[in-house]
Amino acid sequence: MNFPLVPLLEFIAGIAILIIIHELGHYLAARAVKIDVEEFGIGFPPRLARLFRVGNTEFTLNAIPLGGFVRPKGENDPNVPGGLAASSPWARLFVLAAGPAMNLVVGVLLSIIIVYNLGEPVSGRVRINQVIPGSPAEAAGLQEGDIILQINGQAQANSTDIRRAIYDNLGKEILLTFERNGEVRNVTLRPEESKEGDWAVGIGMEQDTRPIPWIQAIPKGISGVVDYTRAVLSLPFQIFSGQVSPEEGRPLGYKGMFDVYQRFQQPLWFFMIITISLGIFNLFPIPALDGGRILLTLPEILIRKRVPQQWENAIHLVGFAFLLILLIYINVQDFINPVQLP
Repeated sequence: MNFPLVPLLEFIAGIAILIIIHELGHYLAARAVKIDVEEFGIGFPPRLARLFRVGNTEFTLNAIPLGGFVRPKGENDPNVPGGLAASSPWARLFVLAAGPAMNLVVGVLLSIIIVYNLGEPVSGRVRINQVIPGSPAEAAGLQEGDIILQINGQAQANSTDIRRAIYDNLGKEILLTFERNGEVRNVTLRPEESKEGDWAVGIGMEQDTRPIPWIQAIPKGISGVVDYTRAVLSLPFQIFSGQVSPEEGRPLGYKGMFDVYQRFQQPLWFFMIITISLGIFNLFPIPALDGGRILLTLPEILIRKRVPQQWENAIHLVGFAFLLILLIYINVQDFINPVQLP
């Protein structure tokens, strides 16, 4: 088996770009409120090279490619005039929130592009995009491009409804109504559980679509991001309630994400999900993350009392150590318990 060098390079480049976009948000926000940024690092140290300088900011290339950082002047020292820690709480809040916001904005733009390119889903029309050799579907003469309309005379709104109707009739003959080249046809077939347990009639499906203008793609793209964000935030509750298994809801490291990237080969969709996830995750109120720093800025805004800087630095140091251990654990899990993809 050939090593997937090109997909790996695409994956690394895509992740690096999304992280750079995140850091660019912090950089632009800091400059907007007149806070100097001493270094904009592409990758994580150790440093490989100084690339160039813009104003007082040194742009550097570092050895570990999957990351990036900005180092504002006086980031953790309120005694440095004109530095981040010495600025107003509103300015700090703006700089801290700008990174995740940039990721979410990019996610919205990618979502709009995807909706425009794919078109608007048409309810009641599901297209067959794969027919497995040797399956009941192939024996019945179904082909890629056929549009499934009904099963046993009942209209099917989407692939989930079709899958449910098929598995409710395992071992029984079903009447499947479909459209091919504008002609409506009927075929009878018997769903059977495959040896692999992952198909019953042997088809892959996707919702049929119709072209959509940009003006309609914009709100639908935004709605898609909102729906995904809601799903991510509700995931812990779904795991706790048993609706989703811990295995299905587990976070993925770089290898797990690369496995998903290779399997689905839909770069825009994949990187849209990653940039939105990156934005959401960084807003979590965890020390060392942007969300944790934002949380420690709020007392100064709400009760005009600042958390002592030495306390804040200690909290972020402990948080960073915790995150590092967690990231190591997640990435090790990708190797000893690889993600199971459909």
